[in-house]
Amino acid sequence: MSTQMCRVVELMMRSACCHTIRSRSCLRKALLAPAAPSGLCVPGAPVLHRRAYSLDSLSSGPSRLTLGPSSQQPCTERTSPSSALTHRNLSAVAVQGQRRPLCRYDFLDLGEVEENVRRAQACKKMRHFIVDPELAKLVTQHLGPDDPKTVIFECNPGPGVLTRTLLNAGAQRVVALEGDRFFLHELQELEGRLDGQLEVVHCDYFKLDPIGSGNLKPPAMFTDKLFTDLGISEASWTDDILVKVVGILPQRNERGLLLKMVYALFERLSVYRYGRIELNLFISEKEYLKLMSRPGEMMHYRAFSVLWQMACDIELLHKEPWESFVSSKHSIPSPKGKLPNDHLCLVRLRPRADLFSAGLTPSNASTLLMMVKQCLAKRKVKLIDRLNLWSPDSGSKLLSEMGMQEDILTGHVYPEEYLRLFQLMDKSQEFTQSWLYEEILENTQREGWA
Repeated sequence: MSTQMCRVVELMMRSACCHTIRSRSCLRKALLAPAAPSGLCVPGAPVLHRRAYSLDSLSSGPSRLTLGPSSQQPCTERTSPSSALTHRNLSAVAVQGQRRPLCRYDFLDLGEVEENVRRAQACKKMRHFIVDPELAKLVTQHLGPDDPKTVIFECNPGPGVLTRTLLNAGAQRVVALEGDRFFLHELQELEGRLDGQLEVVHCDYFKLDPIGSGNLKPPAMFTDKLFTDLGISEASWTDDILVKVVGILPQRNERGLLLKMVYALFERLSVYRYGRIELNLFISEKEYLKLMSRPGEMMHYRAFSVLWQMACDIELLHKEPWESFVSSKHSIPSPKGKLPNDHLCLVRLRPRADLFSAGLTPSNASTLLMMVKQCLAKRKVKLIDRLNLWSPDSGSKLLSEMGMQEDILTGHVYPEEYLRLFQLMDKSQEFTQSWLYEEILENTQREGWA
């Protein structure tokens, strides 16, 4: 009897020991199991040691690209708090109402760099792409998508590295304006997996509002259709920034595009009908230096420089070597000419809220544009000669009111001085009867802008 009792006790002890071992084994498997797309652990699934790029702001090292151990970490570490920048806060407040939030820690995979490079280089159009995760993260930091009401227009996202980085950083509403069908399918698949934080439109931002009328085929589009489809309404010019645009300015026609956009800004046409639109664009270093040229720099001080400086607060956010971008045609511009051109410059162009507060209006802005263009067509002529040409014998009086010397050259006048000069001219009966104003009035019915 005592022998049987001993065997029963021995069996009970073995059972308890095995149960403990099995429990520890299950816990270990759960901790080491890979994560599902929703961020939850999948017990029993094989551990995949795949390559991943770290987005941790504390990463160090001389190179941008770092190997991240995200797939090898326990799931408890995957859901631990990290930097506020890389958290996805997808409790989106869309224009049309509250949307269901996704998981706060549900990161989007940026994909393999090599695959993103291959897809970018397969593009048949001359374009440059951001495929470096660290560069995408830096751009995202400068954009600061912290206001849930801000809409971000991403111009030609291509493989979508910056798109995913913006969403991972907490952007509530990103509109991917992609002009090449080659990239649309993958972007639309990503859009379908989300819950309203991403909208993909077959449209090239830099081809908005072509001259003329009639039906357009994508990627060309009219702004009214784009904003109506997105549910974005017109806002007061003094309201906060509602839309931020980010992208790389096409290199073939940088100057023409910059002129087109600044004309639209002053006349409140195209996207500027809907309020102050902030541009965050990569432009070539040489074009940036011309954009920011100052009076007296006769070689580079042009009308588009004066108009942009007059209309916007301009800030250089970052300079990045051309080699950091992937080109679809493997072409990196050589530094020709007297100005350096080794970088692309990320420039913020934020329209001034008080631009239309001192007599300047969208209706008379075309006169200002004509005045500045004519003055700076030749930068070494006397300003008084231009003024007397528009209204004989009025130049001296106007320059006296401005407190300016009569021998000042048009290339030595500051942007703010041109604006004040126009405001005085606009109030003067002598100038409102001049041929300059008559010429502008004849063109008020023209369609489009150049």
